[in-house]
Amino acid sequence: MIEISGLCKYYKEVKAVDHMDLNVKPGEIFGLLGPNGAGKTTTIRILITLARPTAGRVCINGKEVSRKKAQVKKEIGIVSQTENLDVEMTARENMELHGRLFKIPAQERCAQIEELLAFVDLTERADTAVGRFSGGMKRRLMIARALMHKPRILFLDEPTVGLDPQVRRKIWDLIRRLNGQGITVLLTTHYIEEAELLCHRVGIMNKGKLIALGTPEELKKKVGKVVVEVPNHNETEYHVFEERGEALQYAAAMKHDVVIRESNLEDVFVELTGRKVGD
Repeated sequence: MIEISGLCKYYKEVKAVDHMDLNVKPGEIFGLLGPNGAGKTTTIRILITLARPTAGRVCINGKEVSRKKAQVKKEIGIVSQTENLDVEMTARENMELHGRLFKIPAQERCAQIEELLAFVDLTERADTAVGRFSGGMKRRLMIARALMHKPRILFLDEPTVGLDPQVRRKIWDLIRRLNGQGITVLLTTHYIEEAELLCHRVGIMNKGKLIALGTPEELKKKVGKVVVEVPNHNETEYHVFEERGEALQYAAAMKHDVVIRESNLEDVFVELTGRKVGD
């Protein structure tokens, strides 16, 4: 569904994306993980036709992005990191505008609006000005709006940033339901839990390069199954072990309290880069 080959994007001396190769399968939830400046958002901007690559080839459902922008835009839905709704308009009016921009016939447009507002649980607030919505409601409306023209692929750039944990989980459920209907999803995130719970596969980016690729379980196996956290003055040391027995044996030799836990994608990232995802 997404094919990236030799993708580069340079801003003068800065290599925002550096020789990236990646394929995303139909019906997959794929996550791009990495710190600020890793190249995630630049990659998304190229995929959704907002930026031109310096070099390389990018295809969406067999259509080369740089040559068939109009056709590509019909294939994709976009939920940006920043809110871009018209807050003086109602939820229904925001949806109506989007439908008209995509030249959806009136009867189909009205049916789509009602169906999608129900899908994101906003029917009762359809005629409320968006400026009165909570952050989670705005995010759900942005997802509904992105689905108006029935895209094959949904791009989500930090879909739950700034939302509280309860609202974040509602957005996760919504993404799963969309994927269950056959929509391919590519999302960027800083949240380790989000990537582990949602994504079929994850790509880790750092300094413009894709440095690791696989399922969350495959990536965690690369560093080890169990982590022992050892406090050391104002810092914490992390020691990774293949088996829990090895971790327990190591912890028993410590003179102070330690934390023993399963490894996660944050550990993978730290092992590969020496940095945390949120850095």
